[in-house]
Amino acid sequence: MLAAVHDLPHADTDTIIEAVRATFGEVSHQAVYDVLRALTEASLLRRIQPRGSNARYESRVGDNHHHVVCRSCGAIADVDRAVIDVPDLAAADRAGYEIDEAEVFYWGRCPRCVTAAAARGSSRDTSRW
Repeated sequence: MLAAVHDLPHADTDTIIEAVRATFGEVSHQAVYDVLRALTEASLLRRIQPRGSNARYESRVGDNHHHVVCRSCGAIADVDRAVIDVPDLAAADRAGYEIDEAEVFYWGRCPRCVTAAAARGSSRDTSRW
């Protein structure tokens, strides 16, 4: 299962199930959900869930990177960690939280959707999201 997530970064559960079945044959949905949960709890996978999307999984863990999501097709790409000014974390600090991770999603359109919209003569295509 780790190989499937590694080969298909930001894949949803259904996509991972298809990949695992293509390699190993029949496997239950529940088994895949259980293994994904265990691998996430062991910090071998990271679970992300952009607004309006199913949960996605990736094998890039431990570096606190962020993501950019295409509003048109839903494609997700990694973004190396942005520098966050300390004042942005001041409210959490005053509430007594010890910050160990920040999750940021950038939203826009992927290059493929920008090109497709330009070919249609449309400046904006946010049909999916």
